[in-house]
Amino acid sequence: MSSALIELTNISFAPNGVQVLHDVTLLASERRIGIVGRNGSGKTSLARILAGLVLPTSGEARIAGVDVAKDRKAALRHVGILFQNPDHQIIFPTVEEEISFGLTQLGQSNAEAAGNTATMLARFDRSHWAKAAIHQLSQGQRQLVCLMSILAMQPKLIMLDEPFAGLDIPTTLHLKRVLSQLEAHLIHITHDPTHLSGYDRVIWIDEGRIAQDGDAGLVIETFLARMQEFGVHDDFTHLAG
Repeated sequence: MSSALIELTNISFAPNGVQVLHDVTLLASERRIGIVGRNGSGKTSLARILAGLVLPTSGEARIAGVDVAKDRKAALRHVGILFQNPDHQIIFPTVEEEISFGLTQLGQSNAEAAGNTATMLARFDRSHWAKAAIHQLSQGQRQLVCLMSILAMQPKLIMLDEPFAGLDIPTTLHLKRVLSQLEAHLIHITHDPTHLSGYDRVIWIDEGRIAQDGDAGLVIETFLARMQEFGVHDDFTHLAG
């Protein structure tokens, strides 16, 4: 068996018969990996498969040796996902309830989960948020709550799916600082490669296939050149005014 943290073998995904991913195979263990591509290229579908949230039509996805589709409880221990919109992720009314939920899913008692939730809030100097109502927080604050909920579960890998979308510049910079200090491995999925500065590896997904994979600087340079070509040649004149 491979010793790679991330192992994708012949992953295809065709919901309702529409082919989104085509036979994707990948081994990766780098600490910071970016995945770039245009909207609709299959990036988010790949992230959901890696997190075990959707089943591939064919193929196998393993994180730290765990088949994330077949062993959901083990998958929770190994991989977390931070969605673009925190409101698609948050299900509880208060901050402490939201963070504690994942811990109880791992089998912790209510008392253990409460203690670890308090520890996580203190780590981010947010102990005063414990009883706060989620709906009263800004989008950036809700995104931080989602991140704390993931970190409390201590996964080996965190998937970031366009985590800065809709955030203002100061909030984006703050969240970037938080992410840069994490020990967990990150896969950052984005259509904007400027967020991937300093990453170890970048994978370009195009029409559900790996178009290029390797050194971050080289892949980003090629990707941006191709996107500029699309910008020149894409024709929107057929759209109604």
